[in-house]
This record gives sequence, C-alpha cells and structure tokens, in this order.
Amino acid sequence: MKEPEGRVALVTGASRGLGLAVVGRLAENGWRLLIDAREAQPLEAARRDLAKRTETTAIPGDISDRAHRSELVGAVRRFGRLDALINNASTLGPSPRPNLADYDIADYRRVLEVNVVAPLALTQDLLPLLRGVSGTVINVTSDAGREQYEGWGGYGSSKSALDQITNILAAEETGLSVYSFDPGDMNTRMHQEAFPGEDISDRPDPEESASALLRLIAQRPPSGHYRASDLLASA
Repeated sequence: MKEPEGRVALVTGASRGLGLAVVGRLAENGWRLLIDAREAQPLEAARRDLAKRTETTAIPGDISDRAHRSELVGAVRRFGRLDALINNASTLGPSPRPNLADYDIADYRRVLEVNVVAPLALTQDLLPLLRGVSGTVINVTSDAGREQYEGWGGYGSSKSALDQITNILAAEETGLSVYSFDPGDMNTRMHQEAFPGEDISDRPDPEESASALLRLIAQRPPSGHYRASDLLASA
C-alpha cells in the first residue's frame, strides 16, 4: 500500500545490506529519500537506482563526523520535513573480533562514536522536524546487545547502549514512534566480517529483515524493542 505522497526518510548506511534493502522498499512506497554511507561509489550507485523511482539525495561521509551530520541535517531541511529517521549505519570494530581483555581502547572509542554517539547526535539535531509530523525513529540494534557472546564485547556493548538510549528517548518523546530493531543474522558484508573465512550463505537475505522494518513504519505499534523474526512471524 502506498504511503501518503511526500513523506521523507533519512536512512544512514544505505549503500549495502539492510540499509540498501530498506531504501529500496521505501522507494517502492513513494517515499522521498536522503541516504548516506562512508563509501561514495556504492552510495552513488544506490542513488542512481533509487532516483528512477523517487526523489533521492545521497551524501557520502562518516556518520561520526559532526560536519557530515550537519550536511545531512541541512539536506533534510531542504526537503522541508522528516517522517522517519533510520539510524542503520554501524561498525563492527576490529575483525577478527578481539576479547575484551585485548580490545584496543582507541578501537572501542571508534565503535562507540559510530554506533552510539552518532545516532544520538543526529536524532537530537532532527527532533524538531520529527516532532512536527509525529515521526518515527528506528535504531538498528542486535541481539549481541542483549546476550553475552564471546568476542562480541565491543560491538555488543555499543548496541546495548543504543537499546537503552532508544528506551529512554521513547519515554521522553511520547509524540514519536521510537523503536530499536534487531534484524537478526543476515547475509551481508558486516556479517561476513564478523565471521572471516566462514561460509555465511545460509543466512537470510537482508530483504527479509527490511520487510519487517517496513512493518514497523506502516503499522506503528507502541514504541519499544522489536525483532525482525517476531514481526515476520506475526505477518
């Protein structure tokens, strides 16, 4: 079903994997799009494809860079509204994944900057526009933020922090729909980096998780934590 014409979404980390799958689905439903990613070439390829279906602006850059976030905010303001912010950009950290005893603190700070600080900072900057349309915020998280998996201390603790930020934002911004979304295992480059040398071809395609995320946007259940597998099972 088509969304009301003119809706705008900002999706970070949109050149590959889940982010690319999500923006493809949004384009099919008539959303106008602002997308970002660290690598300019695949981001531009995504923009060209999306532009065949909907108005799309692509701005390459590192989401942890304040100047890049300012560019994104400026682009959103030129659209004139923001209905959905999907904080999908993320970093795994070092690969192979070190145990916490051996985790380089500079690497850990980098994981926290990308996975925790940047999504919060971007959300803060865009709250006035989101409030104006009772918008949606989706922070992409992981079961590694809720379970104690050996070797997942850096990434997992960052996602745990993102979960709690989402919980508190939902309590404070009651006029918005605020979700943490666990897409589950997927056949993506990040998952391959998490398991170097292993065959991950049996993992689900990110299109499946994208379908679940679109259900959140379309149905707007109460703010909270949702898993793709549960949303798909209830479809």
